[in-house]
Amino acid sequence: MNSIQRKFAELATENAPGQEVRLTTHASDGAFLGGVIEGRPVDFSHGDVDAFLPTPGALDAFLEGYRRGGSQAYTEYLGDAAVRGAVAERLGIFTGAPLSAAEDLIVTPGTQGALFLAMGATVTSGTKVAVVEPDYFANRKLVRFFDGVLVPVEMDYLGATGRAGLNLDQLEAAFRDGARVLVFSNPNNPTGVVYSDDEIDAIAGLAGKYGATVIVDQLYSRLLYAGQAYSHLRAKSVARENLITIMGPSKTESLSGFRLGVAFGSASIVERMAKLQAIVSLRAAGYSQAVLNVWLAEPEDWMRDRIQRHQAVRDDLFAILRRVDGLALRKPEAGSYLFPRLPDLTISAIDFVRALRLQAGVTVTPGAEFGPHSFGSIRFNYSQDHEAAVAAVERVAALIERYRVRRVARSA
Repeated sequence: MNSIQRKFAELATENAPGQEVRLTTHASDGAFLGGVIEGRPVDFSHGDVDAFLPTPGALDAFLEGYRRGGSQAYTEYLGDAAVRGAVAERLGIFTGAPLSAAEDLIVTPGTQGALFLAMGATVTSGTKVAVVEPDYFANRKLVRFFDGVLVPVEMDYLGATGRAGLNLDQLEAAFRDGARVLVFSNPNNPTGVVYSDDEIDAIAGLAGKYGATVIVDQLYSRLLYAGQAYSHLRAKSVARENLITIMGPSKTESLSGFRLGVAFGSASIVERMAKLQAIVSLRAAGYSQAVLNVWLAEPEDWMRDRIQRHQAVRDDLFAILRRVDGLALRKPEAGSYLFPRLPDLTISAIDFVRALRLQAGVTVTPGAEFGPHSFGSIRFNYSQDHEAAVAAVERVAALIERYRVRRVARSA
């Protein structure tokens, strides 16, 4: 295998979220076809935009962009100026720190596009990058793709209370050892935990002390459950020129089909991102950009209802899983992910994921996607039809019992 083949093999996209092709049965799956548990198939690898419909007015905004014709189809590489102006004003209010629409913000093809551009603008061969584990599956893969050097920082989310559990000593050691970029998500994907104000203060302080660039993915920062506080990193004393925040309407607002994201912060990094976008995709889809005009401007009761409905699904699924003996999990504080650690099973975690798909009609994302220490975990995106999600997780619990390691009691 040559270097190019190796680089792309390491991307390992076969278990990336949203790959419905995994529902196809292969001959090698024969060992997992017995004892099927009947029920409606549910794909927990991504959210269901039929169960949670897109933001009101999104289609009308898209059509308005379409009717504008060429002026909307061929926007600046940064994105349509009028759209950026409206979004920048709302984001400044939402995050607690103003930004310049002309220099500090770029519209991208989804938040995944924003992450790619941000990493491409800050990571080159040999760049040491501090990567939280567990965290979003693409972070580690992009560091490797750009020939950077991974410096893992552990997050003990199961052992922490009132905080995400980031190992701040490891983070400082990473910076001291030469890491010049930190990438992480808040709320965390895949665990749904939220960084405490003290943790965000500490990250800002350490980044400033060592002159590190921080890329923070805040995709789920609007989907906070009752009583949950949230601190925006850009509202802290982190150097403006060393911070990129990524957000977008794809998840909470169910607008993933429009492929829209935004990145904002350092003007110099945004400028580099625009140059990279100009040779990768030219711009975010022109007509779709108009949909951002309804983002962060939804009716208050609509947003409240969306949060309450997600919280109801979360609570029911959490109640089912916490009854499973030996399974470890933490109740998510935001977002739409559950990340339980499985008890000891008679098959590997990867084989259990396959068995779930074939025997229970349930697709989940393997924990290994989010870090090497999470091999025994699985991720659910519970932005799903409530009734179907509950039934599916009951089937998951039943399958865990089927494959559980049975302990033999010792006689006295």
